[in-house]
Amino acid sequence: MKILLLEDDLEIGAWVRDGLRRSGHVVDWLQDGREALIAATSSDYDLLILDRMTPGLDGLSLLRAIRAAKNNVPVLLLTALGDVDDRVEGLHAGADDYLPKPFAFTELDARVAALGRRHVDLSNADETTLVAGDIRLDLLKQRCVRQGKLVDLNPKEFRLLEAFVRSNGRVLTRTMLLEKVWDMNFDPTTSIVETHVSRLRAKIERPFGDTVIRTRRGAGYVFEPVS
Repeated sequence: MKILLLEDDLEIGAWVRDGLRRSGHVVDWLQDGREALIAATSSDYDLLILDRMTPGLDGLSLLRAIRAAKNNVPVLLLTALGDVDDRVEGLHAGADDYLPKPFAFTELDARVAALGRRHVDLSNADETTLVAGDIRLDLLKQRCVRQGKLVDLNPKEFRLLEAFVRSNGRVLTRTMLLEKVWDMNFDPTTSIVETHVSRLRAKIERPFGDTVIRTRRGAGYVFEPVS
């Protein structure tokens, strides 16, 4: 994969860059967030690895700028800020995965490989469109259309809706959604699932005056498309 690494710590940056190169990746390593933003928007990368605390522009602001530009490249955040609120903030901003420092390179390498597989599977899958009732998902362009109207979803909302469509009619628990959409194990302190489901409903249901995502109290959620 072609990877952009934003890390201002010279020792950590060199260690990550060299390890990723040994794993067969092409790595562009930058220490300044503004330079990284220019690189990310002017070249095609398969993955961005962003440290949160960087000069020029911090990794979280860079991530938000990329997502605002409708760039859905997978993003892995690295940070010394490891509490729940910081992780949730990064995930809300559009990060695909989150790795607090210090970390073992083997774990970083495994997460990079997992994100790479997900990206390749999405880009090369024979199945490029999912249809459920009047909802159509274009997996390549990450676009959602309902009743012929484009629904503007951010990357996490799109993945959440994709998880619902793929599990049509079956209950998805909160834990299942954390694993499918955020690659997180069960965390009783986070409300990220409820928050994103609420936002998704506001976009996919409210303008159309109906309900397709139903809450099963004590169980989870069920997607029931309208024919």
